[in-house]
Amino acid sequence: MRTLYSMAWWLAVPLVLVRLWWRGRQEPGYRQHIAERFGLARRRTRTAPLLWLHAVSVGETRAAEPLIEALLLAYPQHDLLLTHMTPTGRATGAALFGHYGDRLQQAYLPYDTGTMVGRFLDNFSPCICILMETELWPNVMACCTARDVPVVLVNARLSERSLAKALRLGKLIVDAAAQLTSVAAQTAADATRIRSLGVRDVHVTGSIKFDVTPPPMALQAGAQLRHQIGLRPVLLCASTRAGEEELILDALARSDLPVDTLVLLVPRHPQRFNDVAMLIAEHGIDMQRRSVIGTDIADARVLLGDTMGEMFTYYTACDIAWIGGSLLPLGGQNLIEACAVGKPVLLGPHTFNFAQASEEAIAAGAAMRVDHADALFRAAAMLLRDDAVRLAMGESALQFAQQHRGATRRTMVVVGAVIPGDASNRR
Repeated sequence: MRTLYSMAWWLAVPLVLVRLWWRGRQEPGYRQHIAERFGLARRRTRTAPLLWLHAVSVGETRAAEPLIEALLLAYPQHDLLLTHMTPTGRATGAALFGHYGDRLQQAYLPYDTGTMVGRFLDNFSPCICILMETELWPNVMACCTARDVPVVLVNARLSERSLAKALRLGKLIVDAAAQLTSVAAQTAADATRIRSLGVRDVHVTGSIKFDVTPPPMALQAGAQLRHQIGLRPVLLCASTRAGEEELILDALARSDLPVDTLVLLVPRHPQRFNDVAMLIAEHGIDMQRRSVIGTDIADARVLLGDTMGEMFTYYTACDIAWIGGSLLPLGGQNLIEACAVGKPVLLGPHTFNFAQASEEAIAAGAAMRVDHADALFRAAAMLLRDDAVRLAMGESALQFAQQHRGATRRTMVVVGAVIPGDASNRR
């Protein structure tokens, strides 16, 4: 089965190259470091033992921040290799961890063939592979096993839908999962589903995302943005996905939001910034873009958040945050960052990627679920007109985020148990 899977990858290489070049029209990063995607990363010259952590894109990279900080502190004799699949993830890693200098190197994870992954592993010779959240590649697992590199899946989550998909792939995924050394799962439900794939050593550690703290510079930038906006109420629609913006803009025209409300609309994927700008224009709505914002945005009904790495800034500047990916059956995006800055959260009906966190936030009074876009604006209008309820929700959100911290410490115990020479390398 894995042989057929590898052959499919090789046959797809021409299409993959065309896709990289095509995506590079809007994101030039896709046309850079292409050799790394085929296992031809710059050869490592440092001799320190190497920890390898894979964070596929922006969300996983930001979530990994507390763990990376903890690893580099706990293992001062080690370097760390941080791999990604997207240019935005790589740029986020450079922004977050550039101050570590030569101790932290970045590269793209090669495409999942035995030859490419094997070349990558022989170049870097990591002493451990740490995968964030849901990444499970059959040839990565096989090549690590062949080279005695332990693999730990951390901050792991597996929805019922993803489990069903994995089981449909049968032996390919089951064999890969069986080669995991350990798993640090976000919730007991995630752990149960992961064990059903045949993984033996599974621990419930919570979500590392609760340990991500708002950077002071982001809070300062958020306060500055809010000063530019002025006294107007701000509804943030964060990390919106394709199809959701049209629903939001249509419902905005029908809504009874206070007339001076500014809708801060932030698409999840940067390659869609221009498309969303055109969609706003087609709806005849006055708009400004965050990337070119002036000192006066009084005439704008919508502010398009067309910048990267500013989610904490946007959360700081808003009064209410609706979390994208949840109006359509896409599973929802991370609600924890909004809670961490004490903002009331609105969620659509589809939050299976963050099922337990969503339900617990609702139970804690930190979040409210809405069934569709019109209900989103009705809930937002109610909260904007009732300061006491809105502020109480924000306080509950902050308490909810603070009460769930500690996953990084628990995850470090799981990871440390399999790092070769752990006891002698710790401070």
